[in-house]
Amino acid sequence: MRALTEVEIRAAIANADEDEIRQMQLPVSLLVADWDYLDFVAWRDPGSPRRGYVIVEHDGRALGILLRSTDPGRARSGMCNICHTLQPGNQVALFTARRGGEKGRRGDSAGTYICADLSCHENVRLAHPLAPNEVRAPGQADMRLDGTRRRMEAFVTRVLGEV
Repeated sequence: MRALTEVEIRAAIANADEDEIRQMQLPVSLLVADWDYLDFVAWRDPGSPRRGYVIVEHDGRALGILLRSTDPGRARSGMCNICHTLQPGNQVALFTARRGGEKGRRGDSAGTYICADLSCHENVRLAHPLAPNEVRAPGQADMRLDGTRRRMEAFVTRVLGEV
């Protein structure tokens, strides 16, 4: 992903109004981010823990959405629909986003289960422990990375409609 400035990040969020964009707090980690390493950017708002943001690169431009989360579940384990990582129930939450355009103005939204801390980008890079006789297939990590990026892009474009 190409490096983005604060102005570009704020301009990329397509489903938020001016007040929400102004209140958005960027994480300090973006100042030192290795942008070449990132497939997308996702973070929880430090000032409003129920809000999160995702920015992907789609057709050469940055597209972002504002997310709202529910409280993570407590009893069961759950799977993130983005990175396909099985997590304890308190580490997966339902995130919803107001749809773009006319649908969003009518109150329509889309949602999916995502890692509660929006750490899909890091989680997919963690190697699963192997069984004693198991061998990791070459390219397996690349397939997980590509799938995670594609699923996040698909969710953002589903929220915003055909952009």
